Amino acid sequence: MMKESVNHPSHYNQGIEAIDIIESWELNFSLGNAIKYILRAPHKSNQIEDLKKASWYILREIDRLENLAKIEL
Repeated sequence: MMKESVNHPSHYNQGIEAIDIIESWELNFSLGNAIKYILRAPHKSNQIEDLKKASWYILREIDRLENLAKIEL
């Protein structure tokens, strides 16, 4: 069997693909990317880098929500 490196590389599919979770929960871009990096981190050579990327997206979403809260006041 040929290894699929575009649509379904091995680090994309460890049970459930990240995109299926993101779409089923209807997550926005930032939260979707955070989930993607968290799910894939254990299967890549540099886990810390992927977790830092996830953290960056989570902090971006927190900033967005805090700014929305300020506007609504």
